[in-house]
Amino acid sequence: MIVWLLSTSNVFAEPSPVKMNVILERMYLDGEVSEEIREETVVSMKDIWKKYEGWQLVDMDDEQIVFQKTINDISPLLKANGYFGLTKNGTLSIFEGKPNKSSRVIQSFFQIDIKKLESRQHEQLKKGIRVISKSQYKDIIETYRHFALMP
Repeated sequence: MIVWLLSTSNVFAEPSPVKMNVILERMYLDGEVSEEIREETVVSMKDIWKKYEGWQLVDMDDEQIVFQKTINDISPLLKANGYFGLTKNGTLSIFEGKPNKSSRVIQSFFQIDIKKLESRQHEQLKKGIRVISKSQYKDIIETYRHFALMP
């Protein structure tokens, strides 16, 4: 009688670690999206799911994994350099820096009936109202919503 011994050591071998890029997209209330790229050594997908618990998987291939998370706050860009103001056509917007011709619009909301504004409110918007917090961001939008032009 001949007995064949088969080696099973390779059949149950541990998967070899793979280097992948993990892209973390943070989506803020003001529409800004930040992206962070990390290089991870992936031994098992179970470990990655656990490490990024609370993140939503949006894309994955052999080289990268993209996760997304909605952040219930305004973006760091807004906190650092955001100002409410009016565009030339009277749209309430947030500018990167004080509102002027060269300022980039970060986010636009609605057109305002400027005739209904108090002169003090109009002046504030022309100069720019600094964005300092999520609550102030929401308050200003709600305050000026009452002056929105109805389509």
